[in-house]
Amino acid sequence: MKDEQVVGIYNADGGWRGELRYALGLISGGEHCALCDITHGWNPLGRRDWKRACSVAPFDLQLIHRDRASQAQREAAGTLPAVLAGADDAWRVLVDAGELDRWNGDAEALIALIESRI
Repeated sequence: MKDEQVVGIYNADGGWRGELRYALGLISGGEHCALCDITHGWNPLGRRDWKRACSVAPFDLQLIHRDRASQAQREAAGTLPAVLAGADDAWRVLVDAGELDRWNGDAEALIALIESRI
């Protein structure tokens, strides 16, 4: 669909409390978000390879935290993290949580996969 948005939804809440809770959970082994690993890892400003891959991507990818996702996005995504395409209340999964885990931080491969599925 021409007017589709591409949205990546983190398996973490936004804001400083959400970020702190995620960091503490990550350290203790209770939290994990493969999309976080790919986009920024431990660097709060974002990974260079991710920024480079996005700069040449033929689409815009909006990244949001799960508490900022709409109900329709959360329902379509199922298990988070996920990358979706759609608009309004019509969303579909492009990359699910299991696939994001398998990319093991490979930003270029993820961008290529998303492009192939748009």
